[in-house]
Amino acid sequence: MDLDGGDSPWGDVPSQSAGALGTPRSETEGTAPEQSTQQEATRSTARRNPRARGKISAQATKLEAVDDTFDPLGPLGDKPAETSPTGIEQAPVPPQKEAFAGRNVRPTSSASQASSAAGLMDSVNLEEDGAGFRDPPPVQPPSEAEGAARQQQPSISVEKAAHPTFDIAVGDPHKVGDLTSSHIVYQVRTKTTSKAYRQPEFTVSRRYRDFLWLYNSLHSNNPGVVVPPPPEKQAVGRFDTNFVESRRAALERMLNKIAAHPILQHDGDLKIFLESEAFNVDVKNKENREPDLGQSKGMFSSFGISVGGGGKFVEHDDWFHDRKIYLDALENQLKALMKAIDTVVAQRKGLAEAAGEFSVSIQSLAAVELSPILSSPLYGLSDLQVRIKELYERQAQQDVLTLGITIDEYLRLIGSIKTAFSQRQKAYHSWHTAESDLQKRKHSQEKLLRQGKSQQDRLNQANADVADAERRVHQARLLFEDMGRLMRNELQRFEKEKVEDFKSGVETFLESAVEAQKELIELWETFLLQLDAGEDGNPFYPPDSEQNASTGAPAPEGPSEPTQVSRTEEA
Repeated sequence: MDLDGGDSPWGDVPSQSAGALGTPRSETEGTAPEQSTQQEATRSTARRNPRARGKISAQATKLEAVDDTFDPLGPLGDKPAETSPTGIEQAPVPPQKEAFAGRNVRPTSSASQASSAAGLMDSVNLEEDGAGFRDPPPVQPPSEAEGAARQQQPSISVEKAAHPTFDIAVGDPHKVGDLTSSHIVYQVRTKTTSKAYRQPEFTVSRRYRDFLWLYNSLHSNNPGVVVPPPPEKQAVGRFDTNFVESRRAALERMLNKIAAHPILQHDGDLKIFLESEAFNVDVKNKENREPDLGQSKGMFSSFGISVGGGGKFVEHDDWFHDRKIYLDALENQLKALMKAIDTVVAQRKGLAEAAGEFSVSIQSLAAVELSPILSSPLYGLSDLQVRIKELYERQAQQDVLTLGITIDEYLRLIGSIKTAFSQRQKAYHSWHTAESDLQKRKHSQEKLLRQGKSQQDRLNQANADVADAERRVHQARLLFEDMGRLMRNELQRFEKEKVEDFKSGVETFLESAVEAQKELIELWETFLLQLDAGEDGNPFYPPDSEQNASTGAPAPEGPSEPTQVSRTEEA
């Protein structure tokens, strides 16, 4: 191979030594001065023409075989290289991607991966045994039986998980405590599909003040939301049977409405109320964790916003203005309707008392009557009036539990809506208070800017105060706007539920009234049939009725056989 600089296309001499090219060492030593002179001339030419090194020209080049067994590229020349022991030179096989049996199967690392990760493995402390490091065992794919069992497990859709169902029953009211601390305790039984609770069914004991705590906590945690309220307190007659039953029904409706609300059903305080076995301890722990969050201040205090009352609030939104007027009129009409229901209930109770007094008078008359022919019907009429008294009392209680409890509930709901309006008013005042504070801080900032660089520290603090005030104004404005949108949805929900609840209440009220009238008519018809049977010669009461009349004790009701005969004849 010709290695002269003139023959080289790059105009330079290769870096290989003469010994490496197979030239005898004696010849190399003899030509050393000539080569050095030629190399210096070539380097000076390259320095004078720096771009000549990058120019490539096509020149005839003759390749000669060089005896160099240490060259990594192998021998060069016209003769073909010696064949491998196999006799056939094969091209390298490209790596094939392994087919995994499952997604969780870990592929075996190749030699190249192991060599590239060798530096990283030094910093990892792996378990080593006598054979070296042990790789973690590969994860086996799930078998067909496990896959089928996994598919058979019931799954809950996203909508059901986001909107769980609740079925809450308040029952078993019983009086506990001594004379000074006596109160009514209720059993709250809950069935739910929510995964936030430990069990799908559970029961806890709660008293009235626990329900009141839940109402106040939900109002504090969710400003702008209309929270269904509990029934009002009553100092006199709170252990009366009818009052306890009406309160129990009102508390049950309250909890079911709260649990059906899309926002309130996810509140943490509701979970504490429904599930906690140590309710008082959990409430105290919550108050200790949040000592500064008072009633109706939780959301505002979290933003660092003042909740002062402010000046007089003027409603600028026509929609909210019309709703306020409507709610005031609705409240007045519901109060008038509630007063009428109370009059009807009082009238039914008066009829029940009159029927009871009439029964006592008839019984006294039958006791002094000597003739059993007259005393027996009188005893029957006295017993009929006792049943009519019970019917009127039951109907009065039904009126309270059907339509009366619905009216009372919506009167209290209007109170909750007014509380939400007041929270929105506080948010409005907080917004404008933050704006006025921002204006004051900007005025101070401008004053410091006019003073020049001498007040640089105070100016930096003023800039930070202005930025903080702007953040508070932004948060207060967003809170006010969000509360307005939330209250619009809440009032629409209130209107929809009001129509459904009043429709159901009126239907139940009418059905109970019709059933009571049917029962009353049946009582009078039965009594008349018994009188007709007595006039036909059959005794109104059994023969021992004379003994009962002589002793003054009320006689039992007559046998059913004459009544059945007379009913058959009538048919």
